[in-house]
Amino acid sequence: MKVYRHGDTYIAPKGSFFDGNVKIDGNFITPPETHIWGNMVIAGRLELGPGSTVGGSIEARSIVVGHDVKIKGPLQVQETATICDNACLHSIEAGGNITLRPGVRVGDVNSTETIFVYGKVTSERLFGRAVKVYGI
Repeated sequence: MKVYRHGDTYIAPKGSFFDGNVKIDGNFITPPETHIWGNMVIAGRLELGPGSTVGGSIEARSIVVGHDVKIKGPLQVQETATICDNACLHSIEAGGNITLRPGVRVGDVNSTETIFVYGKVTSERLFGRAVKVYGI
């Protein structure tokens, strides 16, 4: 799959499908409904478009996960993680703040900072310096 480069940011074209592992030495942006069946290692910020699927694990500096995304392996970020509405994840481990939006389903959530929960989420365990819940 051809990936476009703009400075240190790489952008996948619409309708992208990656059959193996993905390693990017910079930031990576995917459009809606991008499917990656392997593991991802991103040196910078990862922005996963809505409705995307990742079949393996993800390592990144920071991440924004779009709505209705499915990540089947563990997610590890060095800094912040924002998980949008109705995303389904295996687990999250972050060195910074984690934001969980309504409808998120996730296993264990571990953060060295604060976990912000907006609305109803489903999780096995939330473990952070602080957990703040807003709304129902």
